[in-house]
Amino acid sequence: MQLDKLFINGKIYTMEADGKRVESIGIKNGIIKFLGTNEEASFFKSSEIIDLEGRAVVPGLADSHMHMYAYCQNQTSVNLESARSIDDMIYLMKQKVKDTPCGNWIKGVNFDQSKFKENRFPTRYDLDKISLEHPIVIKRCCLHAVVANSMALKLAGVAKGYDGGTGGIVEFDSDNEPNGILREQCTKIFDEIIPDPLLDEKEKRKIMQEVLKDMASKGVTTIHTYAARIWRYDEDIELYRTLEKEGELPVRVTVCLDELFEPEFITQEKKDDPYRMVQYGSYKLFTDGSLGSRSAALKEPYCDDVGNKGFVICTQDELNERVLIAYKKGLQPAIHAIGDAALDMTLSAIEYSLETTRKLGMTEIEQNSRLPFRIIHAQMIDEELLDRMKKLPLVLDIQPIFLCTDLHWIEDRIGSERAKNAYCWKTMKDAGLIQTGGSDCPVEYFDPMKGIYGAASRKDMNGYPDGGYMPTEKLSVYDSFLLFTKNVHYATGQEDKLGTLEVGKFADMVVFEKDPFESLEDELLNIKVLKTFVAGKQVYG
Repeated sequence: MQLDKLFINGKIYTMEADGKRVESIGIKNGIIKFLGTNEEASFFKSSEIIDLEGRAVVPGLADSHMHMYAYCQNQTSVNLESARSIDDMIYLMKQKVKDTPCGNWIKGVNFDQSKFKENRFPTRYDLDKISLEHPIVIKRCCLHAVVANSMALKLAGVAKGYDGGTGGIVEFDSDNEPNGILREQCTKIFDEIIPDPLLDEKEKRKIMQEVLKDMASKGVTTIHTYAARIWRYDEDIELYRTLEKEGELPVRVTVCLDELFEPEFITQEKKDDPYRMVQYGSYKLFTDGSLGSRSAALKEPYCDDVGNKGFVICTQDELNERVLIAYKKGLQPAIHAIGDAALDMTLSAIEYSLETTRKLGMTEIEQNSRLPFRIIHAQMIDEELLDRMKKLPLVLDIQPIFLCTDLHWIEDRIGSERAKNAYCWKTMKDAGLIQTGGSDCPVEYFDPMKGIYGAASRKDMNGYPDGGYMPTEKLSVYDSFLLFTKNVHYATGQEDKLGTLEVGKFADMVVFEKDPFESLEDELLNIKVLKTFVAGKQVYG
């Protein structure tokens, strides 16, 4: 057989089983045709022979949950990720004021009050110190809370006694004037009036291409990107398809929407095509907010906010109906659930949909042939919830990198006892649940190695604490890589084509400068990608 590419002298980890590897891999027409030893490889002819010189190779890395459009929008905003105090935040925002005409909006993103020395949310009074001549809004890293200055509040009509509406929270001072902090559903009022910085098609395309190239440089070959209508994070599948047709798309893209759409029919011929790069994915629903903003729905109150259990976006009956409608329509529900009360609601809605459709005549065989329900985040569990999850067709889209930040305050939020039931990756793995790895970018950066490091070490980016936070829940390096390779493709029913390096599968691969499976867990954070291949085509390196 004449091959297009033949890789030799490598440590090629197939990810079929822990430690399984080969020396050589052969590719033709985007598909793996050979795996074996260097000696076996010598019997093949190839248009190109690549000597890996002992480098490690793994399947292409994937991100199971991110917001591509939001991240691209953020490239035009002030990044507050580095701010460690309110004064830092003010200083960074003031740099933008210098170059912004009076009256124009200024937006900051990625602030995290838990990293501020003051350990509190900024208010409009803090933002007023930046400028009184510009409307200013800053968005928390979790996306579930914003802070606005006085001018922004006035333009949005948020005044004394303002009603945040269903699923929204507006904070007020003692005199019932808004203090500038808005959470959850009512934050969209600013997204509706702040001009989209990506309205210019050329600018949008330029930024997206730069981001996609950056992804390829981190070994990312697949993303599942989610629209979020509440924040005006649109996802236009046609732009990705245009890039695909022009040969300018270095990453496979699955577009997930948060409004009902017609399921996409994909022929077997298309499923077998390694060069097909774009498709529709799941239908996104919300149940609650985030732990960082104390809006995740809990069974018991927050330890550092007595009386507050967070809140749910909708009633149980409303969630049941939304999930059922989507499921009957042939869509794959993907449900955001962070708190244990939200997870309880989510499982009830899934159970309701399966039971109702069985009563309507759907057979067990038909249900088993459907894509699994997706639960996004699943950060808090208990024994009863775990037992219910084990009985359902699920994948859990988790974000290990969250713990790298949250470990510093999670016990303050929910107490040490409940914290034992948070971020329980090993427990859920041992229960037989499939977990997929994501970043929730722009909440966190999309580099999968950061997520792999988080799953294997359970430390922050500075290596704290020694031994890891609740180390019994660590995943092995192999299992950590599974989150971002093999497991992701179960979510889209593509596990027969992607996720492992096997004959007949698509040739998506990453070459590392250093073998991650022969490295200490702390070293995972800094291992660099040398080359990235999608369907055998080199897209980075």
